[in-house]
Amino acid sequence: MDKRTEKRTNERTEKQSDLRDQTEARILRCAIEVFAESGYAGSSLANIADRAGLSKQNLLYYFSSKQALYLCVLDQILDQWLEKMDILADESQEPASLLRSYIAAKLRFSREQPQASRVYAMEVISGAPVYGHAMQKKIQPLMQKDIAIFERWISEGKMAALNPAHLLFSIWAMTQSYADFSTQMGLVLGHTALQEQDFQAAEDLITDLVLSRLHSNPTVQQRA
Repeated sequence: MDKRTEKRTNERTEKQSDLRDQTEARILRCAIEVFAESGYAGSSLANIADRAGLSKQNLLYYFSSKQALYLCVLDQILDQWLEKMDILADESQEPASLLRSYIAAKLRFSREQPQASRVYAMEVISGAPVYGHAMQKKIQPLMQKDIAIFERWISEGKMAALNPAHLLFSIWAMTQSYADFSTQMGLVLGHTALQEQDFQAAEDLITDLVLSRLHSNPTVQQRA
């Protein structure tokens, strides 16, 4: 094969790869929309394919089954969500600054990807029947790393002796609710959807609540 032929072959291969990546990304975006609207049980590959502008048979070329597609969607969502946990590992910053950034990142995810958050929440609320093992495998090591960071802060006197795991759970619950319950919040506030000032108000309040406990004495003795 001469160099010109090889170059054309490589260019054709790259274009095919780019097209495949674009199609997979479109399928995943549409799958998130459908799973968020109808849940896993109420969704079908035919509906997802139709929304993606493909035939069901064409979609099956990229994903072998609804469960395979669902698992890929959840992998993508959780990987993006877990990226935010790396914020706490920055040893060059103080705990208050890191927690402020962590809360802001979690709320930004809720604001920018509410449908993805709902897909994940529905899986968790239903008992994680499909994704439970993968969830534990992905989250547990990073959570243990974050707990170790909190415990170091406590030992260095930079943080009150509170329960690190439940601090994380509380932050997750407060920030993710602005995706999972945004419809209810909007209705109560009289909006068609949560607005920028609502997320800013949430960030300010959640940050104040968390940081106010950073150096305060626990009112209840921590239990093992």
